[in-house]
Amino acid sequence: MLITIPDVLSSDQVAHARKLLDAAEWIDGKVTAGTQSARVKDNMQIPEGSPAAREIGEMILAALSKNPVFLAAALPSRIFPPLFNRYSGGQSFGTHVDNAIRQFPNAPVRIRTDLSATLFFAGQDEYDGGELCIEDTYGVKMVKLPPGHLVLYPSTSLHHVTPVTRGARICSFFWLQSMIRDDGHRSLLFDLDLAIQRLGHELAGNPVAEKTAVQITGVYHNLLRQWAEI
Repeated sequence: MLITIPDVLSSDQVAHARKLLDAAEWIDGKVTAGTQSARVKDNMQIPEGSPAAREIGEMILAALSKNPVFLAAALPSRIFPPLFNRYSGGQSFGTHVDNAIRQFPNAPVRIRTDLSATLFFAGQDEYDGGELCIEDTYGVKMVKLPPGHLVLYPSTSLHHVTPVTRGARICSFFWLQSMIRDDGHRSLLFDLDLAIQRLGHELAGNPVAEKTAVQITGVYHNLLRQWAEI
């Protein structure tokens, strides 16, 4: 399941983050790449644990904790601290798959990367190229979103970033472990959750319909109870 989530951050939050990012130190992005990814990765990153990364990362995680679409789609268990990258001057990231396991920086904590996320900070008119291209069974999806918007997709997907030929593409990227390991199960629960929410709004005041909505809600929670890993 690939889903885009608009306005994870407000315009004021994006503007504040851009000031910090523009003033931050940037290093070779290969520092967080695996053996295979390092051969095709050409970008810059902010060092893990830098003050700017910590402040903006905390802002992102706080926003996600209040975002109902993200919570319904991801059903997160653990989220890796957000990282930040920049592409310019023809830089790109060739086709790769994300590492299955990630070690938290300076902590004895590991996560299984079920989902990958990219949050955009640069406006679409600020740069040419830089599309995030995600492959699935239905073909290649090209993603280039406005500032503050996020794309969430399975970490098992092959994906790449096209060369940035003008300006700079600036994003945050991170991974999360979901309570629901299987992407098909996660997608089914998300669709069911959305349907329950619609029923709640459309059928309010109808006792028979409300009882049906409660029964469907019970199905959702029983499936969650069956599939969740806590």
